[in-house]
Amino acid sequence: MNDKLTVPYRMEFAVEVPGTAQQVWEAIATAKGMSAWFMPTQMEEKTGGSLHFDMGPEMGSDGVVTEWDAPRRIVYQEDWAALMGVGADELSPLTSEFVVEAKSGGTCVVRVTSSGFGTGAEWEPGFWESMGDNWKPYFEHLRLYLTDFAGHEASNLEASAVIASSADTLWATVRETAGLGDVGTAFAAQGVEGTVAKVGSRRALMRLTEPVPGMLSLAVFDDGMEEGHAIAEARAYLFGADAPAYVEREQSSWREWLEALPASA
Repeated sequence: MNDKLTVPYRMEFAVEVPGTAQQVWEAIATAKGMSAWFMPTQMEEKTGGSLHFDMGPEMGSDGVVTEWDAPRRIVYQEDWAALMGVGADELSPLTSEFVVEAKSGGTCVVRVTSSGFGTGAEWEPGFWESMGDNWKPYFEHLRLYLTDFAGHEASNLEASAVIASSADTLWATVRETAGLGDVGTAFAAQGVEGTVAKVGSRRALMRLTEPVPGMLSLAVFDDGMEEGHAIAEARAYLFGADAPAYVEREQSSWREWLEALPASA
């Protein structure tokens, strides 16, 4: 390791999810599984295999699978420096480890650890804090996927818009515009219908039933590039024979819906 990279960072947490160890492994350690609850993923499923997470238009993260012990443990490294647009001597690879522990009663615990080294730059602690805030909610997607859609291949829809607003104000606008209620209530917006499965801080997850089954996440983030602006995002994982056609037909309309959200005064 470069002598300059002396500041360690580490994040770890655990989630309990339904399913056998093999079902959970297929969800967290295969391209098909990761794409169905996280981000569109390309992966060579073996030690030394290449890895790519599609994070949106012209954005992505590349890496390599460093350890593969099916169906128990996968470790991969991402090129943290390239992802952040800095030199390789400023950041080590970002290492993530998933460990699956089978429990009685048909569930598993997934233990997640991410770690890396930096130079102690002012922005680095903030990156880790925001990564945790933005990454952990995806494991609610994993729980819902394993509950209702385990083993199914997803068609991914992603749309976002930058709005002149604070994040809190924009989230209130999203909730009002979408008619988003509390957990367990019916959800209907933009021609889709379902039930609210989870509501968190500036994000919500819906279990969709119409016009295609799947999951829909609505979220709002601070825009780190432009002060006084926030990002509204819709991300859907859709299943079944009609899902690809729906994504091709409706993805642009979801983007237009987000772009039409009013800016705050």
